[in-house]
Amino acid sequence: MPAVEQIVSALRGIRAPAVPGEADLHTLAALALTEAGIPFRHEAFVAPRCRIDFLAGSVGIEIKKSRPNAKALLDQATRYLASPLLDALVIVTQRDPGLPGELLGKPCVTLALARLFGVAVETGKSNVPMRPPAVLRDINAIYTDAVQELPPPNEAALPSYLLPVRETGRVYGTLSYSARGRHWVIKGDPAVTEMAKRLFPGSDGGRRGEARFADHRRLVGEANWLMQRWPLAVLPRDRERWDSALAETRAHYARLEEMRREPPAFYDPDGSFLGTLRPFQEYGAGWLVHTRRALLADEMGLGKTVQTLAALASGGGFPAVVVVPPHLVTNWRNEILRFLSLSGRPPRVHVMRGLTPSPLPEADVYIIHYLLLRGWKEALPRFPVKAVVFDEIQELRRRGTEKYSAASLLSGAADRVYGLSGTPIYNQGGEIWNVVNILDYHLLGDWESFTREWCYGYGNSVVAHPEWLGDHLRREGLMLRRTKADVLPELPDKRRLVQAIDMDDALFQRLMQPVVRELSQYAQGAPGASARALAEARLSQGERQATGLSKAPYAAAFTRALLEGGEKVLLFAHHHAVMDALRAHLGAFRPVFITGRESQAAKDEAVLRFMDGATDLCCVSLRSASGLNLQRATCVVFGELDWSPAVHSQAEDRAHRIGQKDSLLCYYLVTAGGSDGVMQDALGLKVSQFLGLMGDSPSPETEAAAGAMAARRHVEDMLARWLPGAPETLATFDTVRAGM
Repeated sequence: MPAVEQIVSALRGIRAPAVPGEADLHTLAALALTEAGIPFRHEAFVAPRCRIDFLAGSVGIEIKKSRPNAKALLDQATRYLASPLLDALVIVTQRDPGLPGELLGKPCVTLALARLFGVAVETGKSNVPMRPPAVLRDINAIYTDAVQELPPPNEAALPSYLLPVRETGRVYGTLSYSARGRHWVIKGDPAVTEMAKRLFPGSDGGRRGEARFADHRRLVGEANWLMQRWPLAVLPRDRERWDSALAETRAHYARLEEMRREPPAFYDPDGSFLGTLRPFQEYGAGWLVHTRRALLADEMGLGKTVQTLAALASGGGFPAVVVVPPHLVTNWRNEILRFLSLSGRPPRVHVMRGLTPSPLPEADVYIIHYLLLRGWKEALPRFPVKAVVFDEIQELRRRGTEKYSAASLLSGAADRVYGLSGTPIYNQGGEIWNVVNILDYHLLGDWESFTREWCYGYGNSVVAHPEWLGDHLRREGLMLRRTKADVLPELPDKRRLVQAIDMDDALFQRLMQPVVRELSQYAQGAPGASARALAEARLSQGERQATGLSKAPYAAAFTRALLEGGEKVLLFAHHHAVMDALRAHLGAFRPVFITGRESQAAKDEAVLRFMDGATDLCCVSLRSASGLNLQRATCVVFGELDWSPAVHSQAEDRAHRIGQKDSLLCYYLVTAGGSDGVMQDALGLKVSQFLGLMGDSPSPETEAAAGAMAARRHVEDMLARWLPGAPETLATFDTVRAGM
């Protein structure tokens, strides 16, 4: 392996009759290295999208004929030396830019052209042996014999449209890049540009002899195919960009083929992920790691969140930004803390608040909900994050909003971008087109060509064949979708998930004011055990109802997501007031209700409508579910909790029967405030991914006694939370009552 000193010595031997151009300087450098017996590669990649002029062993050589900006050159040199392929860097430039002699602990040597060539002399009067002028004009003549070029792509593994363009001795036009428009421009023979306009719909900019196409790997591959028939001359200033774009296209194809041949394995090298994945989830996590920009479209309940966290842990995707609907902020925070351990410590999670950007603390994961994105539109893309996760990415199905624009900018600034949705393919084509553009811009082409080919004509937004569109997204490597039917052998008959949601704190405090006043009176002592028992039941019900009403908007939002995903939902609650609130929030889905307030005929009609498919939402009171047959349901949601595990088990059984060939998903929606905490403890509902909660049917007497004891424990907990010091008073009353 050549040493830095050997390479510098060889380059110092360069002489010319006049200061050459940059292409000629490449030729001279190649000759100098060859004559010194130093093997090298020209235009070598040292990192993705990072190519250096020469790579001699582990020493990089960069040629800068012009006078580069010192700061820009320092940044470029730092990027080069960050590559594990480089141990040292030599920069040949016109004048000494004053770079340090060491960067990132590696040597950085600068050779100034002014010193290298000295004073140029007239041709024919130099004492320095001259090289033939033809050598300066034709670098290929040297490379053919003496240079170890970049290894050509493995043509046997490439499809024909990605093969290198063969030299034919004739070109039909030019190919250049427009930085302002972020597109490639073909200019040339009318036959070529006319064919390009057919190949790239939307490319006609109104100019004769000119066609444009977006800088997207799919279109780059098709342009390479066009150039095999009609070779184009890539402008020298854009040659590096074109080669890089084509290399990325080939690498993407190779990754897809590799994943087709062998499923991507999931590795967690440093043990950052603390969970246990089912086989299909391991595949999903590995797929995300290998895909980088992806739409994980598994059905609800198959663990998209946990697969994403596993992928972030495996792929080193921190710091990350997670964008979620408002009602899922708390759940994401809890899941991150539960499933991740970074460098032996809990992850640092920061929940962003407010529309006005403010300095952010150092954290591993930043959580922001969609309603705040517009306020952080300019600030977030400048923040150094490695990954962005858009949960329920269908929130971005409408473009033209500040929210959509902010999401697009944030996506463009990150290396990894994951979209999660159980409802990825909509009949409204414009919606999925917008979603895909956030993840992989122009994968589906421009809007006009998309609606013409995938929908029912120009501007029409209804997809003609949604299943074809889904297949296309899978083939392109953007989307992975599994349904419950696909992974049913890996699933238990019944899955119970505790889902944390938020609550309306202001509403809860307002509803609790009369309850706290009565609680204060209770703490002072009630006349007799019977009166105290009635007060305890009333106080417990008061906080439970306040909790249910404060959760209702968020429980409705969660249920709405299930319904939009095609699920058939049984939504259970306890209080009539909570049922009325759910009715107001979910009325658009034409729900039916079985609450104990209906006549038997109305109850039968509700069951019939749900089972016949007239509606996909049936709202049922927790204590009114016995004897009902609602097996059409695919999901059970508990918007409120009961004290008895048996009540929940019986409610689940309305949708689940022995021999049912499906995996029933049961969500328990809980919030950090209110009565849910003490009720979770009573039920054994610890926050976990899957939990076992069973209970036999108790006798009415046993259930009544258990309910009274649960209410008493609940009131004791309320006293500790709302009236600190009151439990001592209560204990005194208990002692007095026990002695009577």
